[in-house]
Amino acid sequence: MSAIRKRFYKEAAVGSSDGGFCVLLDGRKVKTPKGHDFILPSRPLAQAVAREWAAQGDQIEPPTMPMMQLAATAIDRIGAERAAILAELFGYCETDLLCYRAAHPADLVKRQAEAWQPVLDWAALHLDVPLTTTDGLLPITQPAPSQAALRAHLERQDDWRLAALSVTVAATGSLLLGLALAQGFIDGEAVVAASQLDERHQQNLWGEDEEAAERLAALAGDILAAERLLSLIQPV
Repeated sequence: MSAIRKRFYKEAAVGSSDGGFCVLLDGRKVKTPKGHDFILPSRPLAQAVAREWAAQGDQIEPPTMPMMQLAATAIDRIGAERAAILAELFGYCETDLLCYRAAHPADLVKRQAEAWQPVLDWAALHLDVPLTTTDGLLPITQPAPSQAALRAHLERQDDWRLAALSVTVAATGSLLLGLALAQGFIDGEAVVAASQLDERHQQNLWGEDEEAAERLAALAGDILAAERLLSLIQPV
């Protein structure tokens, strides 16, 4: 969903279809951008998407429809490219933001430890994925058992959670933050704060750059949209 086009319908509603839920525009089922059936796993998600369609004005503006975009991604892309997406996500095991710490200044070191170490401890305890950290610049190789456990955990995720996970990981640079959000260990606001900690530190030192601030706000929006998708796909 990228091009803006004129609104072509009057009403948006929710219906049932093939064991799931669909969105109806004047009674006709919505399709994905690639023409697949737009079948959603829960009524709350379908209702959220229908509200996005209903809220459109004379022009349909895809950026104002995050649930529609994420759901379409899950249907169009995740299933078809699952192996590639899993490989991409697993690659963050070697580059995860939380594993690369500052050596100085002391206040940044302290803030990273306070925000990041609880997530690392959670991953070690609940996912059986203890990871090594460094304050150096050279890449580190994580323990083989941790890599295996992480890969197995990723492979168990369904397409909907992978869609949310891929958005969160891309926005944060951290697979662990994505998993912590998906598992409910921390909320979206905490993920935003943890992932943007370094940038906020630089802003405090040198002042806020408008372009950088807009980029961080857009990334925060992606994370919060992923959090909302995760909440809406839960069975009721």
